[in-house]
Amino acid sequence: MQQLLERQADIIEMVLTSHKIHSRVWGGTVTPRFVRYDLTTTAGTRVQKVLALQAEIAMALGASAIRLYRKGGAIRVEVPRTRAGLVRLQSLSRTIKRLPDLTMILGVDEEGVPLLLRLPSPDVAHVLVAGATGSGKTVLLRSMVLSLAMNNTAASLNLVLIDPKGRGFGSMAGLPHLTRPVVDDPEVAIELLQGLVAEMEQRDREKRCTPTLCVVIDELADLRMSGGKVVEEALSRLTQRGREAGIHIIVATQRPAATVVGSLVKANLPVRLVGAVGSPEDAKVATGLAGSGAERLGGRGDFLLVSRGQTVRLQVAHITDREIRQVVQRLQERAGVHPESTPSII
Repeated sequence: MQQLLERQADIIEMVLTSHKIHSRVWGGTVTPRFVRYDLTTTAGTRVQKVLALQAEIAMALGASAIRLYRKGGAIRVEVPRTRAGLVRLQSLSRTIKRLPDLTMILGVDEEGVPLLLRLPSPDVAHVLVAGATGSGKTVLLRSMVLSLAMNNTAASLNLVLIDPKGRGFGSMAGLPHLTRPVVDDPEVAIELLQGLVAEMEQRDREKRCTPTLCVVIDELADLRMSGGKVVEEALSRLTQRGREAGIHIIVATQRPAATVVGSLVKANLPVRLVGAVGSPEDAKVATGLAGSGAERLGGRGDFLLVSRGQTVRLQVAHITDREIRQVVQRLQERAGVHPESTPSII
């Protein structure tokens, strides 16, 4: 491995030297998905001149595509590994000594450090997950939901799972945190969203925000096709005012254009988790940023976390259906029955 790293670093420097750019690779990180090289250039070198050599560096390295971008005072070159490794959710959760309440495990970041997301944080509240087919959206959603369930009791956390395609959440059907079975009927889902708005208003009147209620929608586009403006209006109200009432929304879609998500809903989803998309235009729509490089992500759990204009690359935590069923069984045995934890609306 060390020889490969040194050889690739030399190739990067050689390509830049051939264009009269003096550079030095001085560090980097090996992650399950890619190897990142950090390099600096001599004073006065235009960063754009280096970034324009992305395709040439990729060809010299024998890679189908690389990600080249500036971060701080360095330029970073991310080269995909020939064989990507899996990040196991259960192994990752065991490395974290104490997880704060209502915190989700996403995976590992560019430094190989566990990446967490705490729902009640003012900078989080609601989350948008985007990416083309095969990007790993459903895998990410399942890890987010299960990590919440593993570290919060059914009395403190209620879950609502909406899955119009009926394929993503089946193995989690027995979670004691569910307020009702997984919803795969669009008409039922639409009624449910309207009921959640009523629940939010009641909580506001009672000045109540517990138990925390997390609503996860696996494919918003399918739901919008059935419910249209009704779905958009309900989600707009929930994302605008839900946080104070302890209600959090996580939605996933392939292409989060305003016509699909709704402009007001999109504006109230401050955190975006973006997987591989088809083009630079799709990347800009998904991340809200130009030049994010989301179109060059490798798929299969290779994601960007975008928050407050900053991006972090991550490899999504993975868990199999069999492992999910084992975890669900343990949670059932640990939790017992908590009828008082179910909101009256559902």
